Amino acid sequence: MALNTNKHPETQPRHIQEELRIHQPWLAELLPDGLPYPSSTLISGPGGSGKPLIGFAFVYDWLKAGGNVIFIPLQYPDTKLAKTSLKRLYDLDINEYSSKIAYIKLSPDLDRWKKINGNALEANLLKPDVWDEAINEAENLLAKGGDLGTLVSASALNLLLFSPTYRKHNLDKFERLLNEDKKRTYLFTVSTEAFREDIKRWERAPDNLMFARMEKPMKLYLKVAKIENKQVSSKEIQVPIEKEILEEIKEIAESVRKREIPKLMKI
Repeated sequence: MALNTNKHPETQPRHIQEELRIHQPWLAELLPDGLPYPSSTLISGPGGSGKPLIGFAFVYDWLKAGGNVIFIPLQYPDTKLAKTSLKRLYDLDINEYSSKIAYIKLSPDLDRWKKINGNALEANLLKPDVWDEAINEAENLLAKGGDLGTLVSASALNLLLFSPTYRKHNLDKFERLLNEDKKRTYLFTVSTEAFREDIKRWERAPDNLMFARMEKPMKLYLKVAKIENKQVSSKEIQVPIEKEILEEIKEIAESVRKREIPKLMKI
């Protein structure tokens, strides 16, 4: 299958780094200079603690600034969470950005990938080379991403480690990607519930590292550990997300873990 990976010039390596302005006051408090791009960001923390909801704050600013977004919701069966969360939390209707957004769904039963409809794909993302093919194809479905280019937003990256066949390959691949790839901007969330030592390798690799945690009764906290080579504040802030929304995402995450992890462990 021939792929045109050069449709957009912004997919080529970028060497000039800029800052994405952050508009959410709680996040701007931690990132007063914005988020560097192109760069890699990892948000790490316990499962079900609401990490993707934090990531959506960056997605909001990226879309508003004219960039493209590729969503890869590894732990969710469809795109509903992204749509409803961006509307409920940040009052952003992603239907207004249909030419700027693509989705890739994890489908381990596929050999490689296939287009579903519109700007949506299914792909066997357990295979490292299929990840690259699917990203390129999704990017080619989108309008030009302006000066920002493409933000790849993937949640629950740790699920790719549950396959005995592909675990080592994916551990190495995403360590390299977080450390070296500057063609795009990457925003990943990862759970620390399993493979803790492996996750530490990923935590050492990105340009930007943040830690999220949940405290009873359903309070989400965020701390920035690293932003490129800049000095960062040691402050931890409470993320202003309602308890009901945090409970919903925790319930979804737990149900998916129970359903999907046993399948992945057999591959």
